[in-house]
Amino acid sequence: MDILNNTILNNIIAYIVNPLIYLLVGLAIIYFLYGVFNFVRNADDPTKRAEGASHILWGIIGIAIMFSVFALVHVIKNTIGSTGGSTDAYPVFLK
Repeated sequence: MDILNNTILNNIIAYIVNPLIYLLVGLAIIYFLYGVFNFVRNADDPTKRAEGASHILWGIIGIAIMFSVFALVHVIKNTIGSTGGSTDAYPVFLK
């Protein structure tokens, strides 16, 4: 019995893991945009500008980590040999 062909595991990926990753990507994008807003708004204050740059950097890092998680889930599913499932590891816009 191949564990990844089990619909329970595929449903966990489809209905728990992927939505959680979508949420975290959305939060990272909001954090990034908040940093851009602070960076531009406080152009005359070097300390607040550095804080905005820090938000931008951590937002980009968060986005990169979440897309790496998508790729890792896909690689693990392919390595183990999952053939079924109601979802793919990549978001629709990356296909």
